[in-house]
Amino acid sequence: MPVGTAGAVKAVSPRGLKEAGARIILGNTYHLYLRPGCGLIEKAGGLHRFAAWDGALLTDSGGFQVWSLETLRKITEKGVEFRSHIDGSKHLFTPESVMEAQRKIGADIIMAFDECTPYPAAPAEVDKSLALTQRWTERALAWLESNPPVHGYAQNFFGIVQGGMHKEARARAIEHLLTLDLPGLALGGLSVGEPAEIMYDIAGFCTALMPASKPRYVMGVGTPANLVTLVGLGVDMFDCVLPTRNARNGTVYTWDGPLHYKAARHAEETDEPFDRRCGCYTCRNFSRAYLRHLFVAGEILALELASLHSLHFYQDLMAECRRRIIEGTFDAWSRELLSGWAAKAAEKA
Repeated sequence: MPVGTAGAVKAVSPRGLKEAGARIILGNTYHLYLRPGCGLIEKAGGLHRFAAWDGALLTDSGGFQVWSLETLRKITEKGVEFRSHIDGSKHLFTPESVMEAQRKIGADIIMAFDECTPYPAAPAEVDKSLALTQRWTERALAWLESNPPVHGYAQNFFGIVQGGMHKEARARAIEHLLTLDLPGLALGGLSVGEPAEIMYDIAGFCTALMPASKPRYVMGVGTPANLVTLVGLGVDMFDCVLPTRNARNGTVYTWDGPLHYKAARHAEETDEPFDRRCGCYTCRNFSRAYLRHLFVAGEILALELASLHSLHFYQDLMAECRRRIIEGTFDAWSRELLSGWAAKAAEKA
């Protein structure tokens, strides 16, 4: 899922998203709550209409954002009291208020309000945090059952599996969520500073306990190699700012690995697209030399064209994963792809 934090994927129009192959995008409840406000979005007919996006939408709960405001928030049983990073104003997120916000925003998939367990964390800290997330999830569900959607269509509530890097706690989290029979489950608290090997170990442990018949979503991940590896471990859904953020800062992703298109070595490559295997608008029409020129000249078109390519590549990568799974060739294909990327990265190091 491309990340549209404030109701838009930076530098990319809804038309561009569709052309890149995106079918679902993510919005952030914390940012939308602060600006422009959930009441205004509700008045506009929900985020679908407000942002002119007729694909699917997922909103995260804002739990990670308020958790990351370490010096600006206070966590209690009731919820999280925090100060806005915009103007310093004081606010309170509770499981109930976050569900109300997501009702007003009108996303198709809405996420539980959780506390993200830090890394590293001692077992006692993990247990306390997980228990709080579990109670908050039950409160959120109770509120949703009493307050139907406001835009005339159903919303799918996903629970979030926390538990840090402690497998026993993760197993308890999954066991609790399975009793609630939710439409999908997400793995939170990954890619928060732990080595990739630990992330893969925890993800693989968890997916083995999660029903394969329902979506399994790893939040906030990741690089192309992360995605391919996690697909092999049974993960179905991802979101990450990486493809567009890096594109805006001079790096795009290709089938040959990352390409630092702002580098001087690309200044004369007038016949070379980002990626000859890519059929996106950017690669069909523009050279590396031109994209580098735009970036160096400060032209905002560079940000759009680079973002379009990286999004297109990510969608192509996921489509190829789906095709290989159906064909039964995913394991061999992914091993070859990942080893090739690793070898090229080692050559550049």
